[in-house]
Amino acid sequence: MNLITVLGIIGASLVLLGFVGNRLRYWRADERLYLFVNAIGSGLLIGYSVLIESWPFVVLNVVWLLFSLNTIFTKNK
Repeated sequence: MNLITVLGIIGASLVLLGFVGNRLRYWRADERLYLFVNAIGSGLLIGYSVLIESWPFVVLNVVWLLFSLNTIFTKNK
């Protein structure tokens, strides 16, 4: 297994962790830990997608990251 694959697995695992945590009601969608897990996961998936040249996946994860960051920085203002 190469480093690019490991990057993708870690990124996808973090996004899935956030999703499962939210669905099982461990985390709310506006909770900082949930948002950070999603932001880090989608950031890693952006890097992975660029490396494998999967441009639709880059777009998907850029949007995911922007929504996570927006909520992190606008929450509690």
